[in-house]
Amino acid sequence: MEVTLPYISLSVFLLLVAFKFLSKARTQKNLPPSPPALPVISHLHLLKQPLHHTLHQLSQNLGSVFSLRFGSHLVVVVSSPFAVEECFTKNDVVLANRPRVAFGKYLGYNYTTIVAASFGDHWRNLHRIMVVEIFSTSRLNAFLSIRQDEIKLLLPRLSQNLSRDFKRVELKPKFYELTFNIVMRMIAGNRYYDDDLSNYEAATEFRELVIEAFEYGGASNPGDFLPHRRDKSKNTMIDHLLSLQESHPDYYADEIIRGLILVMILGGTNTSAVTVEWTLSLLVNHPEVLKKARAKVDTHVGQERLIDEPDLSKLHYLQVIISETFRLFPTELLLLPHISSDDCIIEGYNMPRDTILLVNAWAIHGSPKVWDDPTSFKPEWFEGGEVGHKLMPFGLGRRACLGAGMAQRMLGLALGSLI
Repeated sequence: MEVTLPYISLSVFLLLVAFKFLSKARTQKNLPPSPPALPVISHLHLLKQPLHHTLHQLSQNLGSVFSLRFGSHLVVVVSSPFAVEECFTKNDVVLANRPRVAFGKYLGYNYTTIVAASFGDHWRNLHRIMVVEIFSTSRLNAFLSIRQDEIKLLLPRLSQNLSRDFKRVELKPKFYELTFNIVMRMIAGNRYYDDDLSNYEAATEFRELVIEAFEYGGASNPGDFLPHRRDKSKNTMIDHLLSLQESHPDYYADEIIRGLILVMILGGTNTSAVTVEWTLSLLVNHPEVLKKARAKVDTHVGQERLIDEPDLSKLHYLQVIISETFRLFPTELLLLPHISSDDCIIEGYNMPRDTILLVNAWAIHGSPKVWDDPTSFKPEWFEGGEVGHKLMPFGLGRRACLGAGMAQRMLGLALGSLI
């Protein structure tokens, strides 16, 4: 008995190993279709810029769900709303992780920001902070006067430029100044872009640092670049988070606060400015839509005052214009990558654990299988309400952008006032 017991244990162990190996082999057999690969580099030679175009071209031959290998990493690319729905409903928990790339390590404070953190207790804590303390309705309402104030300051500056003579006006910098001032006043009580030239130079330098951080993966403490002049109210996001740190130092560590602020700056400035610019460009080139939008504003708001945020709920046509702009010009051409924490199945194909998922939002937004005449500007597509997983300007599932509510408020107020 003493002799046979180790052999029985060894046999059971070998059977379990063999079963696991065979199960993994079966999983690897039913992968999504893939183009021919080269040794060592696999499919890296196929990745040409712009990447969303390249992936779309591959999907035309391989289907809406296909696989690639980036070196040793298996990557699954989806380009249909049906596959996306399966990813972020049935498999949402399995695909709630982020791959550990250089961006998350160097720009995401060693994977501790809500964008880069792995799905787990730390991420849940960050999610709670963002939902309750930063993007809650009461918190956004507390900063309403900032958004109103910056819009009122922008309009006279635009009218001054237009009243001098007929000339080309670069609107994107103006919209970037608008969104940057709003976000920075919410965070730290500062206006960077104003009549003070020294502030303007500091703002330009800060913007270059943000761009450089994206390009090179380096990150610095945002507080290091804040000017000394601040609002006296102390009702800023930094003040609020620091007050919470006093009562809950473990939850609101310095690195967590820096990460939250960095995410707000990077996610809330340039993307909103670009969307405002594209929307106005579309309206100028479609005067009938602009005329209808202006009529709706006049009906529900009147011409005696500027639009206010409570008016947005009545301006449904303005919201569908913004949705159509998101469809034609998504701020995220490819959604931020996910990685599977376990084996799962997408449209009948096996997706093994540790597979990176890429969602080609640009391809879905412009697919003739999803939209009739997808290259045309047709806000009426969204007048019926929900569109399911066909539109994803802020991502989907548990890792969707939590700042969507603030972005919608900022865009609606800015565009409604400009119209």
